[in-house]
Amino acid sequence: MSSGTTGKRRILLVDDDTSLLETLGDFLSYEGYEVVTATSAEQGLQLLRVAPPDIIILDMSMPGMGGVGFLDRITNADGSTQVPVLVLTARAAMASYFADKQIDGFIAKPCEQLDLLTEVSRILFLRGDMPRPAAAAIPVVLAESDHLLNEALTQALTQAGCAVKSCFTGPDAIEAAVTVRPMAMILRLELAVMSADEVCRLLRRLPGTRATPVVVYGVDAPGAQIEHVAGLDEQTARLVKDLSTERIVQAVCSVVRI
Repeated sequence: MSSGTTGKRRILLVDDDTSLLETLGDFLSYEGYEVVTATSAEQGLQLLRVAPPDIIILDMSMPGMGGVGFLDRITNADGSTQVPVLVLTARAAMASYFADKQIDGFIAKPCEQLDLLTEVSRILFLRGDMPRPAAAAIPVVLAESDHLLNEALTQALTQAGCAVKSCFTGPDAIEAAVTVRPMAMILRLELAVMSADEVCRLLRRLPGTRATPVVVYGVDAPGAQIEHVAGLDEQTARLVKDLSTERIVQAVCSVVRI
């Protein structure tokens, strides 16, 4: 990815709200980014061609071409975007439009500045363009139906440098994936209510979780062999064929690069 003339990561912030541009621009600049702002989608496209950013923060509700038109022009045939995009919008209102587009993140507007900063860091980290801050805990979601094992894994992952959101069922894991925006999902193969296979299928369909690394662990069961869990590949997944806490934590560390 590119970086600015200062060597800092460059953010293109596109929004027709000039007061918001100034506020967020100052905040992100203070946090160490080079910020380029545009008050329209048309101006944003011009700036994109002149100085490609490392990430775009895009408001969807703008006059003229608007965020929809901007996004259409930077989306490839496979649905991926030419540059990572963090969309400022209400997720539910745009769900149907984003269904076939690989957006890197969503955040409600208005947003808390620290939430925005966390999303920017998460996206750049997952894209491989930014090291994890040494003092920052890695957000992960753990789904384990056995309460004792859930507690043991939560403790071990916390000691390894993770901030753990623990769940006990598949549906709870999916909800946590959307709200927490974790850097990894850790799923027991034999989950209650919804299997890890079903959870993974849904995660890979949602724009915000398509690239989230997944660790699946458990004991092979008839009709649900761990090698066949949906949507997993060598780049974004690790498989652990037992319930060893140590091996599971090692797998998580390998996908989030602790």
